[in-house]
Amino acid sequence: MTLGLINANPVVHAKKKRVARPLDDPHADDAVDPLEIYDIVRDIRDPEHPYSLEQLSVLSEESITVDEKLGRILITFTPTIQHCSMATVIGLCLREKLKDCFPAHFKVDIKVAPGSHADEEAVNKQLNDKERVAAALENPNLRQLVTECLYSSEL
Repeated sequence: MTLGLINANPVVHAKKKRVARPLDDPHADDAVDPLEIYDIVRDIRDPEHPYSLEQLSVLSEESITVDEKLGRILITFTPTIQHCSMATVIGLCLREKLKDCFPAHFKVDIKVAPGSHADEEAVNKQLNDKERVAAALENPNLRQLVTECLYSSEL
């Protein structure tokens, strides 16, 4: 049985031009900044469509905050529809893509934007619980879907 797309006609935006950092950029040191994180995650493919999270406006540079002093990174993403069943998969993709990118002292929180998902609290709880994330990624089908979203060459 084949299920139809949950959001059959998403709004697709043009990809933004990558910003080249000047050599005298104050963020060129080892500091972590939102643009660096955005450049890492912007090309993740949506689990339901052949478009990137950037193209679907699921995330933006403005949806990423970094607190160097507290060692915290917060990524807030906006699913394309309020009842998106792929929200947890998108969050898992973000977490997997970032897991080895930053020093171990950084804590990465991933949340859906307030009011953007019908099950916002449940999705946020799942995405920020280490045991739930680990259990989800032990599922071979889910692991394969995450891998396809992270390493898709179709974009």
